[in-house]
Amino acid sequence: MELRDRNGLTEREFLEQYRAGDYERPSVATDMVIFTVTDTAEDNYRKLPEKELRILLIQRGGHPYLGQWALPGGFVRPVETTEQAAQRELREETGVDNVYLEQLYTFSEPGRDPRTWVMSCSYMALIDSSQVQVEAGDDADNAAWFQVSYRLLRESKELLGDGYLKTRQYELTLVNGDDILTAVVERKVTSTDTAYATEYAIVSNEGLAFDHTKIIACAIERLRGKVEYTDIALHLMPKLFTLTELQQVYEVILDRELLKAAFRRKVAHLVEETDHYTENAGHRPSRLYRRSWERI
Repeated sequence: MELRDRNGLTEREFLEQYRAGDYERPSVATDMVIFTVTDTAEDNYRKLPEKELRILLIQRGGHPYLGQWALPGGFVRPVETTEQAAQRELREETGVDNVYLEQLYTFSEPGRDPRTWVMSCSYMALIDSSQVQVEAGDDADNAAWFQVSYRLLRESKELLGDGYLKTRQYELTLVNGDDILTAVVERKVTSTDTAYATEYAIVSNEGLAFDHTKIIACAIERLRGKVEYTDIALHLMPKLFTLTELQQVYEVILDRELLKAAFRRKVAHLVEETDHYTENAGHRPSRLYRRSWERI
């Protein structure tokens, strides 16, 4: 016997008369924060090159925000999940596949896209820079890696009856040659006995399209948080690397220097020695390491 609802309909009868157009539906997009770490140019071959944290941006070739820089992304097709759409966009923009990919957050604020109601399911990807070939998509005029700086400007804390409200403002700066994009992002954390909420707001923005400033801020804070207690930084490394190179990657992510001895204790269980050493580095050869799959 088929079950019937309060209107006397079976599930088949209900679906036959159901009209999806009775309800407003948003478009769904994915936006990608793609991180990599690159070496700076160094005149002194005996000196180790510095590392830079970079993200990929595309320059929009059409309205809205014509000519402005934005995160790579696109609309989700009816035959794919949001993760499959993110993987497709990543492949189209960088030529790489099978890399670290993590969902960040769904940005659904009304009015975030001037075209229509668009919800963005955002993702963070980590890529070894030696594997990347950047290509601008069909809707972009240009694609480039921007150096990232995300630094605390000011903070305050207000005690509530059953918790607190903590407010921090950060300056986001993205640089690629003569292109300099700046923004100020405010992050509010409300914590009470029964709830915890985080809210991002754009205080000022020069050069970034849509609400991508908030998405980038969210990704940087996620990356900084997870690098403290996971092996996530290893996804930015080549197969073989020195411990100094790994420490440099940690330092550019966290934006602070780390003590060598303490760092090496921290990552000892994440890596293992190999029999290989650096060559033609202009200084004493250093032992190369790799990720330790058995000890992680």
